[in-house]
Amino acid sequence: MARTKQSARKGSRKKPSAAGVNPSTSTPQPQSTPRRSPRTIATPTKSDGKVRRRRKPGTVALREIRKYQKTCNLLIPAAPFIRTVREISFHYAPSVARWQAEALVVIQEAAEDYIVELFGEAVLCAIHAKRVTLMKKDFELARRIGGKGRPWG
Repeated sequence: MARTKQSARKGSRKKPSAAGVNPSTSTPQPQSTPRRSPRTIATPTKSDGKVRRRRKPGTVALREIRKYQKTCNLLIPAAPFIRTVREISFHYAPSVARWQAEALVVIQEAAEDYIVELFGEAVLCAIHAKRVTLMKKDFELARRIGGKGRPWG
């Protein structure tokens, strides 16, 4: 049988005596806290009182993967990437102070393409090792057997 909330009754209410004190014994009685069912505690709620639905682990990750595979936008924020490129170029060639905007975009596209390919190869290395979790050694192995002659790495 389902539990139902009891409605409040008017009129038949006794006035409470001095804050939890029984007049016959004049000793304080322990205050009992209302008990909550475990279901109420376990389900998280938003500030507006609605119950949030929990999804299985990995569902949101798969949705994000599909979302980013459909788009062709750059994933790294432009301003921090440009600052990093300028810092590295100043380290190697202090005389180069100016960059064309198109050149920075091309460098960012190449960097993101390299990272995406590296992640793909590292995932294959992790699957080959019968794991789901990517580890540092997967990236190291993917860089070693990458197949492309990379002069910088």
